[in-house]
Amino acid sequence: MSYPNQNPYGPPQGQPQGPPQPQYGYPQQQPMQPQQPYAPFPAGPMGPGGMPGIPVPHQMPGSTKAARVMLFVLAGITVLGIIGLTVALNQFSSASAQYNGFSGDADSMFAIGKGAMVFVMILQAAYAAVALVLALQFSKGANGIRIGTIIFGSVSVLCSIPFAIAIYGIPSFVLSILVIVFAAKQESQAWFTRPRY
Repeated sequence: MSYPNQNPYGPPQGQPQGPPQPQYGYPQQQPMQPQQPYAPFPAGPMGPGGMPGIPVPHQMPGSTKAARVMLFVLAGITVLGIIGLTVALNQFSSASAQYNGFSGDADSMFAIGKGAMVFVMILQAAYAAVALVLALQFSKGANGIRIGTIIFGSVSVLCSIPFAIAIYGIPSFVLSILVIVFAAKQESQAWFTRPRY
């Protein structure tokens, strides 16, 4: 003896087993056909870091070259500033030596002024050296050079704000902003993160 169908939602006994009947409230759909599997990975050009879609640059992009040239120009402007301070320090020293009407306090003030000028010259020399090192590393440097360039440009903008009020500080201020903008662009990032074989 057979037991009655235990599944009250299944097909009634005695009817042929065909394609499944649609459920109430669901639209009728065609049965799904087997699909082709997807390709394992796009076969396009590989970008920096193995990412697809961004082509690997074989030549330094224009904005990266512009940032490099601006770093060279900033270093050159700084060297000119060092030369100007050297001339001013020489004139200051000769003027203080020729004028003998000062007491001991005035001599110490001249010495403090000379020391401050020498300190500024040392800072400018360090600034020019960092700009040159960063600019020279653009062709073979990694992403750290790009980040260092952005930090250098930011510090340069902050230091040149007081001098931007005067006319002679505006070129350094503008070039520093442009160095930040060009070094932060995506094509510059692609250049500095390119694979090196």
